[in-house]
Amino acid sequence: MSQALHTPPPIPAEGDLAALAARHGLTVSGARPSLGAYVRQLWGRRHFIVAFSQAKLTAQYSQAKLGQLWQVATPLLNAAVYFFIFGLLLGANRGIPSDVYVPFLVTGVFVFTFTQSSVLAGVRAISGNLGLVRALHFPRASLPISFALQQLQQLLFSMIVLVVIMLAFGNLPGLSWLLVVPALTLQFVFNTGLALVFARMGSKTPDLAQLMPFVLRTWMYASGVMFSIPAMLRDKDVPGWLADVLQWNPAAVYMDLVRFALIDDYGTSYLPPHVWAFAVGWALLAGAAGFVYFWKSEERYGRG
Repeated sequence: MSQALHTPPPIPAEGDLAALAARHGLTVSGARPSLGAYVRQLWGRRHFIVAFSQAKLTAQYSQAKLGQLWQVATPLLNAAVYFFIFGLLLGANRGIPSDVYVPFLVTGVFVFTFTQSSVLAGVRAISGNLGLVRALHFPRASLPISFALQQLQQLLFSMIVLVVIMLAFGNLPGLSWLLVVPALTLQFVFNTGLALVFARMGSKTPDLAQLMPFVLRTWMYASGVMFSIPAMLRDKDVPGWLADVLQWNPAAVYMDLVRFALIDDYGTSYLPPHVWAFAVGWALLAGAAGFVYFWKSEERYGRG
């Protein structure tokens, strides 16, 4: 009789457990919300995204004596090295007037660094913040988006120096300078999409952070940071499709738009056909595809 009283109740079948949970309004912990609900959650965390990006930007150079000045000094030093190697030694300024090449090069370095830094930060957005991801419940896309926003803020700070360089080489402000706003906005959307893609990939493959600098360096050399793609290929026996691929790759497109906006002598002859259409297309494609790709793995971030 005593044994009968202490017999454990039968364990319900898995289907019965699911029905019982649904009856009482229980859901899986950390389950992925619908896409619309996810967007609303992100909008609700917009103040956190901005504050987090500003905090990361402030802390980035907190241990350096020059502090935030490295935001400008780093791309300027890179531009000086590229000018010495490619401009003076290798003659990569072919087809570009000598008084245009320095603004051309500095603009390319600043704009490409924006994309490069966004991708590198995106790779580590989840894997480098596992403590935060595991401790708090929030839409994980907040992290790569905030890192892309951090890089945009850093670029805008650097634009002050870029404007000084433009003025020093005789490029006076005009209406065309306003084109920088839509160009950088589209690039930011594109960069955010890439950051989301690589954040998901980097969350499962931390070694990707070691590989990406080599991939990005190859992309930089193929994007016309140090040289004009149409001028460099003019006398080369290069297939037409390859020239189109090089000119229409997104990094080259956004650099060309900013150069066209700021540099007086950088005219439409340097731009590929339908350049604005490609800029919008790349931004929409990367932004939408990257967001959906990241969202599909939302419930798995931070789990072993």
